[in-house]
Order: sequence, then C-alpha cells, then structure tokens
Amino acid sequence: MRLGVIDVGSNTVHLLIVDAHHGAAPIPATSHKILLRLSEHVDDEGCIDETGARDLARFVAECLEVAENQGAEEILAFATSAVREAPNGEQVLARVRAETGVDLRVLSGEDEARLTFLAARRWAGWSAGKLLVIDIGGGSLELTLGDDEDPDIAKSLMLGAGRVTRELLAGDPPTAREIKEARRHVRATLAKEIRPYAKASAPDTVLGTSKTMRSLARVAGAAPSADGPYVPRRLRLADVTSTIARITPMTAHERVELPGVSSSRAHQLLAGGIVAEAAMDLLGVQELKICPWALREGVLLRYLDLMS
Repeated sequence: MRLGVIDVGSNTVHLLIVDAHHGAAPIPATSHKILLRLSEHVDDEGCIDETGARDLARFVAECLEVAENQGAEEILAFATSAVREAPNGEQVLARVRAETGVDLRVLSGEDEARLTFLAARRWAGWSAGKLLVIDIGGGSLELTLGDDEDPDIAKSLMLGAGRVTRELLAGDPPTAREIKEARRHVRATLAKEIRPYAKASAPDTVLGTSKTMRSLARVAGAAPSADGPYVPRRLRLADVTSTIARITPMTAHERVELPGVSSSRAHQLLAGGIVAEAAMDLLGVQELKICPWALREGVLLRYLDLMS
C-alpha cells in the first residue's frame, strides 16, 4: 500500500510517500519538504504566533494535496518538539484540523526516541547486537540503548541543533564566548543523564541518525546522498572535532559551500557539531555508523506492525 507521512518538525514540514507492507522495507516514492522553522515563530510566552500557525496549516494542506496526487491511501501525520512545547499547541492543532482535516499526533520526546530506535534496529538488524542510537533533531536530542526493538533506555533532551543555535549561538559567526557557553551547557546537560548508559554494558553498534549527523559525516568526507542509502557512511569523534574547528569562523552563508550542507541547515551546523561531539565523547563513542532511517520510518514501521 502507498502511505504518506507528514512530519512537522522544528525546521521543516516534510512529507514522505512510500510503498510499504508489513515485513518489507518501505520504498520511498517521493518526498516534499517545506522550510517553516516553526520553532522561531514563537512569542515571548513561547506560543506559536499567528504567522506560524497560518503557515503550518497552509503547508499541511499542501502536503495533503501532494499525497493525494501521488495516490497515498493513508496519511500519518505527527508533530514534535515545536508544537509539543508551545502553550497554545492544542489551539494550533485544532486550527490545522479545522482547515485541512488532518489530525496531527503530537509525539512525546520518549515516543520520538523509541520510534527512531525501532527504525534504526530494523535497518541495522539483529546482528548489530546491543544498539546505541544518537539522534540530533532541530528541537531535541534522543539517546537510546537496547538489545531489542524497544530500547531499555530512552531519553529525549532539549539539545536539538536548532534550539542550541537559537538560544546560545545567535552570532553569525558566534563569538568565542557564545561557543564556550554552548559547549558548557550542552555537556552539563548531557552529564546529568549519562549514568544509565555508563552503567549498562557497552553497545556492539552505534548509529547516528537524522540530517545533522548526515551533514557532519558528509563534511568529513562520507559519500553523498546521491550514492544511495546502502553505501556505508561513518563519522568519527575526531572528525566532528576537526569540523567544529573548521566551521567556527564561518558565517552561515560560507557553510553552504561545504559538501552536504543546505542553506536551511547551515546556520545550525556548528550547534549540531557541538552536540554530536559532547554526546559521542561522554558516551565513549569514537566512531559511529550513519543510519538513513529515523523517526519517519519508525512511524511507518509501527503503523505497519499494528496493521498486520
């Protein structure tokens, strides 16, 4: 069957159309992405403003039209941290529902972590053994560890690349003081949550997911996305550290010239590097593999499981 997934994230509204059935890997048919940066459309109280709510409803309607034109039989729609944390999130959801008929499901941070882990596990397979997954989104960082399809440890921390950029790295390029404070904040926040991972036995395989990890790997020399999802891609801690040093003096406009860095994500690449470096270092990870599946695939796989 042909399914559509509408993912309302902190940066983008992303529609993925796949052909899928239970027991098989979802095959992407088409993708439609719109830059919204919903997390930046907030007022002093943290509420999503009129422009953000209006554009969200309009973009969801646009995704729905594309999905219908592509023959999608079902639409799975969800929202993450930007809507989850907004005090007026319910009103925004009601507006989207009234104007488009789409009922956005708001995922908790733990939901995000567990669904991403499911996707990573299915991608890596059982031969990967105990799996540690590091997922850096726009609004949050998810860390999961486990032997099965449901992780034993799943944490969602407010350390997304977009959030760290917005709150701590406002300069373009950021000042040395801003960078120092960002590093301190990220590491202090992570250090409070590391103990369960440190007490567990070491993972057999470590995976990094989502756009930030893919961009960091590409800057460090990994194969481009055009080479397909099955080409092995790795990211070393040393590569992340050298990338941070390389891009620190760059403006967002200059970072766009780097391989794999889009104009919509260039401004938060440094923050993503700082979060990735801290997570890998504190978790004792010297190298990880890039996994092309993440939250959207996890949502699809869980739906197919429930339908079987």
